[in-house]
Amino acid sequence: MAQISFRNVFKSYEGGHTAVRDLNLDIADGEFMVLVGPSGCGKTTALRMIAGLEDISGGELLINGERANDLAPRDRNIAMVFQSYALYPHLSVADNIGFGLKVRGMSRDEITAKVKKTAELLELTDYLERKPAKLSGGQRQRVAMGRALVRSPNAFLMDEPLSNLDARLRGQMRAEIAKLQRMSAVTTVYVTHDQVEAMTMGHRVAVMNKGALQQLDTPRNLYDHPVNLFVASFIGSPPINFFEGMVGQVDGAPVVKLGSFTLPLGAFAARAATYHDRKVIVGIRPEALKLTEATEGMGIIAARTAFVEDLGATLLVQLDVDAANLVQASVAEEEDDLKAIRPRMRAMIDGVLAIAPGDVLSFAVDPAAIHLFDADTGMAL
Repeated sequence: MAQISFRNVFKSYEGGHTAVRDLNLDIADGEFMVLVGPSGCGKTTALRMIAGLEDISGGELLINGERANDLAPRDRNIAMVFQSYALYPHLSVADNIGFGLKVRGMSRDEITAKVKKTAELLELTDYLERKPAKLSGGQRQRVAMGRALVRSPNAFLMDEPLSNLDARLRGQMRAEIAKLQRMSAVTTVYVTHDQVEAMTMGHRVAVMNKGALQQLDTPRNLYDHPVNLFVASFIGSPPINFFEGMVGQVDGAPVVKLGSFTLPLGAFAARAATYHDRKVIVGIRPEALKLTEATEGMGIIAARTAFVEDLGATLLVQLDVDAANLVQASVAEEEDDLKAIRPRMRAMIDGVLAIAPGDVLSFAVDPAAIHLFDADTGMAL
């Protein structure tokens, strides 16, 4: 198995574009590490540097404590699974899985034994004689994984392997890959732009943006304690609501004022004390907004329903909040056009409720459920 470390790693291309900036990251032996972020954030470049498919412009890549910057890909004993299955259409499932072993000169009996064991693990035993054209998308992806697994590599590298599958199958394959990783205990680095995949699969998640590591933590801590506006906006579905606010006091207690609404700061009181009369960004997740019959008062936000999405068990309600300044937090450079769209507050409520456009709803906000960020730096308080 492999322990992989990035030490101040940079990757720059001709023309001055820097894809990865000063990356420091330790991936433990047997860990399932997910690299997540929007398109162009550097996650795939980092993965390809581990595989040896991209040269390193600066810093060091260590594999099991040894410098691997100049190590040839074939000498790293690392297996890679790509977004495309890249199967040989004229070969059977068994021959596709065992192809790499055959190239390495392994005997037929050894190949047969390894392929059989791998097929059992991936539940492909009944399909070993089929050609890829006779398989479903999920089965083809398992064959591609089997081709990597049969080599007994030190590490798996997976580059958005589920992107070509439909939503239902992606859910099944997420569970299968996570189960496979637990059973094999092989160090796995998984790249995705889908934060749901990241949150449900990784032991730890590295959130990247514009070539830089933003936060490395467990999925739960990323959700509960984002270090900046970008992480807060990228992690969580539906996305977090951001309000522009001002820290003040009511009856001697620190509060944050969102236009006509006032929220108590609770546990944030001590940290917010130094921000008195200063602008902050307040983050409130849609699921943290709780319907209430109260129409005004401390910790209450009232809004008019603009649109309702019926998700079955829940309703995702989009609301216009005229008495507070909602701000749009774009998570990628190519989404800057979102800033031209009027932001709306989102709330998740019980699906059995009858809510229609135009309804005025009031929500209670638990002070423990809000997030505060410096309006200038974007960093969490």
